[in-house]
Amino acid sequence: MFAAHVEPAWDVLAWRRMALAGLRARVAPEAVSWQGDAQGSLLALPALEAQPARDAQARLPAPLLQLASQVLCHRDPQRHGLLYRIAWRMRHGEPHLLDTVVDADTHRAGALAQAVRRDSHKMKAFVRFRELPGQADTFVAWFEPEHWIVDRIAPFFARRFTGMRWSILTPYRSVRWDGTSLSFGDGALRADAPADDAGEALWRTYYAHIFNPARINPRMMRQEMPQKYWKHLPEAQLLPELLRDAGARTQAMVERQAVAPRRKIPAPAAAPPPPVDGDLDRLRGAAHACRRCELWRDATQTVFGEGPRDARIVVVGEQPGDTEDLRGRPFVGPAGELFDRALAELGLDRARFYVTNAVKHFRFEMRGKVRLHRNPEVMHQRACHAWLEGELAAIRPEVVVCLGAIAARAVFGTRFRLMASRGTWHVQDDGSRGFATVHPAWVLRQPVGALREAAWRGFVDDLALLRERDRSALRT
Repeated sequence: MFAAHVEPAWDVLAWRRMALAGLRARVAPEAVSWQGDAQGSLLALPALEAQPARDAQARLPAPLLQLASQVLCHRDPQRHGLLYRIAWRMRHGEPHLLDTVVDADTHRAGALAQAVRRDSHKMKAFVRFRELPGQADTFVAWFEPEHWIVDRIAPFFARRFTGMRWSILTPYRSVRWDGTSLSFGDGALRADAPADDAGEALWRTYYAHIFNPARINPRMMRQEMPQKYWKHLPEAQLLPELLRDAGARTQAMVERQAVAPRRKIPAPAAAPPPPVDGDLDRLRGAAHACRRCELWRDATQTVFGEGPRDARIVVVGEQPGDTEDLRGRPFVGPAGELFDRALAELGLDRARFYVTNAVKHFRFEMRGKVRLHRNPEVMHQRACHAWLEGELAAIRPEVVVCLGAIAARAVFGTRFRLMASRGTWHVQDDGSRGFATVHPAWVLRQPVGALREAAWRGFVDDLALLRERDRSALRT
């Protein structure tokens, strides 16, 4: 017998290391004592990973590792051995075992994975953050998962709530997001999380008013939202009363006199003009409340510019992307990383620049669960132009760099043709200089290979104007 230690017990890389050691040493499944969670042995067994390799070619197929990443999060103490038995069988004559759904081992592993996926879905749906008293934009949630899923689900919350600082506490493990990275710690107690916050009373009032008694189905509701999760939800305390009164409220709706629909929808109030006093803070605050076009309805937040108030160089992009929309900062997604890489190659410091976009809200369309970028229309560009003008007026830069055609037209006029005039200095009416180049997202859209490399080199060459003509252009 050999001992295989998996720590932490839900970690697929830790299990993979042990499983490969066993396969390469040709140790049969029945000769391995898996020690993780509450599993252990009273005997001092030799370590599995210390055994000499006899089958150096042994590998773990990608589909098995994908399955293992889910199964290992289950609380079943036999899951490590089950997965190793599947790996052993796949290595010794049954390479397509995972396709045999009627096999007992495959069926059991599939059931464990399904339970973990279900628990993961419930955690995504029923975690509720509460703001810590006296700590702005800092939130804590308490949750009691059935399985070891915190490490698996934490990246989802980091992507979804990128712009705030939060912690999720569970009885066995805790995770914290500080706005840039995830950190994990020990479990906590329910008393460590706040029981309520100021916004929940308003939410319960809203929930009670939108509750539709005519469509209530208690059996289906409890199936989708089991009562064990109700204690995590602020509206759950209203459910007994709402369910009890559903019949009477439905009858009242039936007996209520019909009201004719309104034939005209009132026009929205005119948007106030942006501040023009050169106060960048006031401008930013006004932009966050902007309703000058409809893009604000679907976007997470306004993405305003950032950088030194006395910046000599302003970089103007086109619009925020998915990452920028979630984090509330410009050029922090894949295109921003490429832009930073180009600056680093040229020896330029982004911290010197003020970086913004011509359009301040993310326009997208849904493809399944993915938000795909869509170019803003002319009306959106016109609606946002006042914010860009305000930024430029407040900063008064000596150089403006435009990334992409939308940004170039916003700065140099609607007749500007990017590909014909890229990489060329232009003098503006206020005496400032500027040039335009392609957007880094355009470089990323080129096919991998020679075309993308050529696009990248052209992009860097255009930005090199900042380095080559820094002294002459900025002092003239």
